[in-house]
Amino acid sequence: MAAARAAVSRTNAGGAGLMLAAVSAATFGSSGVFGSSLIKAGWSPAAAVLARVTLAAIVLTIPALAQLRGQWALLRRSAGAVVAFGVLAVAGAQLCYFNAIQRMPVGVALLLEYLGTVLVVGWVWLRHGQRPRRLTIIGGIAALAGLVMVLNLVGSTSVNPIGVIWALLAAVGLASYFVLSAANEDPLPPVVMTCAAMFVAAATLALLGLLQVIPMVAPMTDVTFVGHRMSWAVPIAGLAVIAAVIPYIAGISATRRLGAKLASFIGLAEVLFAIVFAWLLLGQLPSYLQFIGGGWIIAGVAMVRLDEMRGEAGESAGGLASTENLAQWRQDLAWAENGAEEIAPLGDAVQHGPYREAVRR
Repeated sequence: MAAARAAVSRTNAGGAGLMLAAVSAATFGSSGVFGSSLIKAGWSPAAAVLARVTLAAIVLTIPALAQLRGQWALLRRSAGAVVAFGVLAVAGAQLCYFNAIQRMPVGVALLLEYLGTVLVVGWVWLRHGQRPRRLTIIGGIAALAGLVMVLNLVGSTSVNPIGVIWALLAAVGLASYFVLSAANEDPLPPVVMTCAAMFVAAATLALLGLLQVIPMVAPMTDVTFVGHRMSWAVPIAGLAVIAAVIPYIAGISATRRLGAKLASFIGLAEVLFAIVFAWLLLGQLPSYLQFIGGGWIIAGVAMVRLDEMRGEAGESAGGLASTENLAQWRQDLAWAENGAEEIAPLGDAVQHGPYREAVRR
């Protein structure tokens, strides 16, 4: 029963990972609503990002210390991953994206940034030899096609070459977010990883600001947020807690359960959530084409997930034939045929899949 319990555990972990990925995409999608009020009030993108990551780091400090429990050696061993995550996945991705939207339409910049999902597939292929199967490729194309419809990119659009470069750099930052989150060698708890990366991102942006590489403008005046005048601290708090603390923790947890490739495709739903928030809070009603595009995104993610599940089943079946534990699997098969509830989630795979053939040999 050990193998059956392990498979059930993997199924439960996958379900939790999908839920966490959805939470991450939804909360990431709220950043536009908070950030737009600051930008319209005269804040520079770099200043808004710096305030966001600094407050997020402060909020997470006590929870991170509690989870670390004095295991500073673990943090030291992960220092390289923390620095890379903070510089590339946090500071780099956000800063490059905001620089891109200063030179091109938001829709074009966001589409180019989400090419990072394709980069993740390519990275997994080159680094780990996991060549994408046909269904993953079809799902990726469907998701990107849906993204085009959701962003409502129709007609001719003038593209600034410098903006394209910034957007593609943002795509690299997005891809690094998923790849680094999926690392499972001596991993830090998600809260600790997020907190440490936020401090690295804040220090990086502050240094660039002091060197006058990036402009830092932050007028401490009231802003218009969701149709109401209020303190600038309100959208900053939303950016830090709702659009940074929650999504980064949930996203890291989800990616460790699902892997970088699947999590990156689910992350495409962030665009859909962003449009919904803009509709509900800013009165920007999505078009019929955008709703159809949302369906394409969901269909593409579903294809990738199905391909992942098929791949896991194939690997399990291949490994089964070469193990020395066939007696255990025969016992599991007998339990499945007798309708044992404990491995009910494996019913079809065990009774009708390659497991039956391998066990009966």
